[in-house]
Amino acid sequence: MSAEAARNFPNDRGQHLLRVLIQRYIRDGTPVGSRTLSRDSGLDLSPATIRNVMADLEDMGLVSAPHTSAGRIPTPQGYRMFVDTLVRYRQPGSGDIERIRTKLRGQFDNPTSLVSTVSSMLSEFTSMAGVVTVPRAPQVSLRQIEFLPLSEKRVLVILVINDTEVQNRILHTDRDYTAAELLQAQNYINQHYGGTDLHTVRERLLKDLDQTRDSMNQAMRDIITVAEAVMDKAEHSDEDYALAGETNLMDFAELSDVEKLRKLFDAFSHKRLILDLLDRSIHAKGVRVFIGEESGYRILDDCSVVTAPYHVDKDTIGVLGVIGPTRMAYDRVVPIVDVTARLLESALGHSSNS
Repeated sequence: MSAEAARNFPNDRGQHLLRVLIQRYIRDGTPVGSRTLSRDSGLDLSPATIRNVMADLEDMGLVSAPHTSAGRIPTPQGYRMFVDTLVRYRQPGSGDIERIRTKLRGQFDNPTSLVSTVSSMLSEFTSMAGVVTVPRAPQVSLRQIEFLPLSEKRVLVILVINDTEVQNRILHTDRDYTAAELLQAQNYINQHYGGTDLHTVRERLLKDLDQTRDSMNQAMRDIITVAEAVMDKAEHSDEDYALAGETNLMDFAELSDVEKLRKLFDAFSHKRLILDLLDRSIHAKGVRVFIGEESGYRILDDCSVVTAPYHVDKDTIGVLGVIGPTRMAYDRVVPIVDVTARLLESALGHSSNS
């Protein structure tokens, strides 16, 4: 640990008091004073000594005093230290695990029903909002692309994906293209990228377009650029999610402001925002916790989002999670999200092999 990091990392006594303060604040939702900490900490420390420790934690940016009261509350940085190093997680009991298994049975033929069930379970177990993405195909590969000219500056794009799935899309272009121009772009894409997963195709197309700027004619460049956008939509065409328990957030004082709730519910209605946040967890190894502004969305500054990817075999096919206030019981929520993802994986794997 660097000298700078050490200065911003509390000693053992400071860590213990920070843990006690956060646990108490999560439970009660009110600033925690030195007398309460003296009583709850189990340490033989005077309130004056504890006030000195709190002043040090405040200097480190881990706690703050919201008003003139002597009590303090954790900052997002304090929560981050708590989640990363101080929290003692409580695993769900065997009864809860069996309830999850029971609810998952018989849901696999209907992905919409499956994600609805899991999101409702997460909401029920945490009293917050549960969210689950619909299982996606493990890999979406481009088998073939075909362009057909239409009238009025339109092009029909036919995508063959994973050998059997066919998607048709009509593109509006800046000018009319001849059949020969479209055939040239079509042959180029099929020759260089056929059989490759769509994500890689899109990345390579953009890279190759930049590298062949001087050698490729403008018409072909334009067509391929448009094709990249089509593949982006095709890659994410099955993306959807189920959200349950949003109204649970009204029960938390820090989120109960009418204007704040309106903006939060508005954010939930914008599918792209939630999907973007969940997509950032798709390659995570296990549970990921976004605290406050770490989400990158100002509307979620007072929220934490706990996510975990779920897999079939070694392929990541979705993400599930919980959205709640930063003052959430991480010791319970993180294990619930983790266990639910693992049980969902087990059930999906069993279903695919049966």
